[in-house]
Amino acid sequence: MKRNINQLAFFCLTLALLVSCHKYPIDEDGLLITDRSECYVSNFELLGSDFRTVRTKGAEIDTVAQTIEVEVFFGTDLKNLYPQFSLITDAKLEPKIEGKVDFSDLDNPRRWTVVSGNRKVRKEYTVYVTVE
Repeated sequence: MKRNINQLAFFCLTLALLVSCHKYPIDEDGLLITDRSECYVSNFELLGSDFRTVRTKGAEIDTVAQTIEVEVFFGTDLKNLYPQFSLITDAKLEPKIEGKVDFSDLDNPRRWTVVSGNRKVRKEYTVYVTVE
């Protein structure tokens, strides 16, 4: 029994050593760079300061036109919203969202760029907010 445990421990250490020696490329954010070239938003949520949705219905995402249209409830504080993007695997969003976002200037919609896992494809999405 002790021999089996020692063999298993040796195998695990050897495997860990092999994996740790392999260099995976990472980007400036410490994220893994992959071979994926897909680049799109699959879901979008807009939360108020209480972290509850302010959408009246599901956001309309057009991956061809690269637009997101979302309607919010009347009276929503447009200066203090938290957008949440769901992206294809390995993609990332620029600029990063690090807190509240001001959507109050409805004539100038906000824009974010989705960057593919291989960091070669970039698609700018425009978020249009309308009030109920």
